[in-house]
Amino acid sequence: MRDVPSNFWSIYQHGFARVAACTGHTAIADPRANAEAVLRHARRCADEGVAVAVFPELGLSGYAIDDLLLQDALLDDVEAALADVVAGSADLLPVLVVGAPLRHRQQLYNCAVIVHRGRVLGVVPKSYPPNYREFYERRQITGGDAERGGTIRIGGELVPFGVDLLFEAADVPGLVVHAEVCEDMWVPVPPSAEAALAGATVLLNLSGSPITVGRAEDRRLLCRSASSRCLAAYVYAAAGLGESTTDLSWDGQTMIYENGLLLAETDRFPLDEQYAVADVDLDLLRQERRRMGTFGENRRTHAARTGDFRTVPFELGPPTTDLGLRRRVERFPFVPADPERLALDCYEAYNIQVAGLQQRLAAIGGPKVVIGVSGGLDSTHALIVAARAMDRAGRPRSDILAFTLPGFATSDHTKDNAHKLMRALGVTASELDITPTARLMLKEIGHPFASGEPVYDITFENVQAGLRTDYLFRLANQRGGIVLGTGDLSELALGWSTYGVGDQMSHYNVNAGVPKTLIQHLIRWVVSSEQFDAETGEILTAILDTEISPELVPGEEMQSTESRIGPYALHDFTLFHVLRYGFRPSKIAFLAWHAWHDPDAGAWPPGFPKAKRVAYDLAEIRRWLEVFIRRFFAFSQFKRSAMPNGPKVSAGGSLSPRGDWRAPSDGNANAWLRDLERFDFEGLDGARAGDRPVTDTSSRVPAPE
Repeated sequence: MRDVPSNFWSIYQHGFARVAACTGHTAIADPRANAEAVLRHARRCADEGVAVAVFPELGLSGYAIDDLLLQDALLDDVEAALADVVAGSADLLPVLVVGAPLRHRQQLYNCAVIVHRGRVLGVVPKSYPPNYREFYERRQITGGDAERGGTIRIGGELVPFGVDLLFEAADVPGLVVHAEVCEDMWVPVPPSAEAALAGATVLLNLSGSPITVGRAEDRRLLCRSASSRCLAAYVYAAAGLGESTTDLSWDGQTMIYENGLLLAETDRFPLDEQYAVADVDLDLLRQERRRMGTFGENRRTHAARTGDFRTVPFELGPPTTDLGLRRRVERFPFVPADPERLALDCYEAYNIQVAGLQQRLAAIGGPKVVIGVSGGLDSTHALIVAARAMDRAGRPRSDILAFTLPGFATSDHTKDNAHKLMRALGVTASELDITPTARLMLKEIGHPFASGEPVYDITFENVQAGLRTDYLFRLANQRGGIVLGTGDLSELALGWSTYGVGDQMSHYNVNAGVPKTLIQHLIRWVVSSEQFDAETGEILTAILDTEISPELVPGEEMQSTESRIGPYALHDFTLFHVLRYGFRPSKIAFLAWHAWHDPDAGAWPPGFPKAKRVAYDLAEIRRWLEVFIRRFFAFSQFKRSAMPNGPKVSAGGSLSPRGDWRAPSDGNANAWLRDLERFDFEGLDGARAGDRPVTDTSSRVPAPE
């Protein structure tokens, strides 16, 4: 692979850190054997570029050994085994977080020991040893919840000891680690919550946690909730085989969550050592915390507890090589590939639109709805939203005044689809040919087309787009209605609309929060969930096969929008990561390559046509990324600054100047373009060709929740 100074292919270049949750076969009360197992795991993690690896609770001694924890011979051996782990870590990359019972001030603590490159960085005691139901830990273990600001002697050296410890990588921005132990996660205010407010981004849980029916789901709920509330990664490792089964059993559950999303987990009840591995997006966590102002406010509320956390720095020395990417990257971030999640998203999106329109109509006196229907996807979807809104309000669909407005390049196919759909829905349908008025306008402004010249410039196009909207507004005046907009979120991002008296304007736009890549799936869901009758469903299915086109320029070939401004699949990918997380273009390109370089890798959304399952190389991704950057940052904001009302639909964000996106209309794209210029994308593409697949799926990663 070509060597480049910034190393585009390294995950650590793009704000990721690889973490692992490890579990294996515990040797009961045999610390030396358990230390060997830890180092065996650690070497494997080091080979894979793991920054942080967490192991189960009391992993060096075994968790379920009861009063053996009070035997000096065992505790001496634990200290010797810990010394073996420390020595064995000297030449290894990962921070190792291992569980051990340690003596301190004539008490015994259940500890997480943080080890890196031959030294102990610190020791965190378990805050809340449980003493209920099957647990009886306080017989041997002292609670560490009050331990703050102290030290403990390990191997003849004093190291930080307490629940107030953060471990920060000086050379991996954003990697700040905190550890808690098992039960600490189950209390109302976990130590990890305070640690997150103090700055921790990667929260670790060393767990014993015997398995009973239903407990695995409880753990998932708590880990997912902790990662979501704390805007953090939560890495969980539970004890498995080898623990005593006198009265209990163990399942070795491991999982990694990030901001509420399950990145990786392993099979439960394993027969051998295993680990879950994932690349945590530290940039994402940082951006989420910066945007969510209440996170900082909550920190100030709890400043008395979070303000005195101690930070222990360390140098990770992350690899700069190509490690692949160990996380799922959705090709369509607005469209989940999981069928159940997609169905739920479509149900919610459609009903958000319907309810929004229904409320707006009720609030302004129940006017009729005036809509232009082209036979394309956007206007089709807006029309079926309007039809359902009328149904819900108990009004006749004839109160929808639908107009198809053919121009110079309108095809018989789309016009026929528009008429079929209007008839099937029972709306008041009309056709109004705009070409005579367009010819008159072109003649009066002296356009060459009026003299017979085949000049199809932006004026020629916008005369048609503007007239359509002008007619709709005047028809609304005449017939007591409001103009329903049909333009989508992706068009708003690119500025792909005619400003003012054009498709940029309406009285209310139900599609303003819906990206282009989601529209087709919404229509498919409307068909499959039988929101309308079978005839309407057949027409909607036929419309789904229509090429995206403004149909403004006459000619033998269909005027393709995507051939002019680029594939909406890539533009929506970029839009999501710009709008939701504020990522750098270079990082977006890195993610896009992993999502799009191989059409046979990963899952596609259900129902997505196989013929359209394409791949994009890095040069093409870079090309269209630059188009997006120039249009989004340097050109189209003035159109968004004056956009009509419409409901936010996706958690990915909206572009309303009254909502998610507020920006100057006279901005520029220079900073984003400079970021792109840091890399020779064509050279990188050639260097990457023929390399191994890099989206690793060795850890079982379920569909996003």
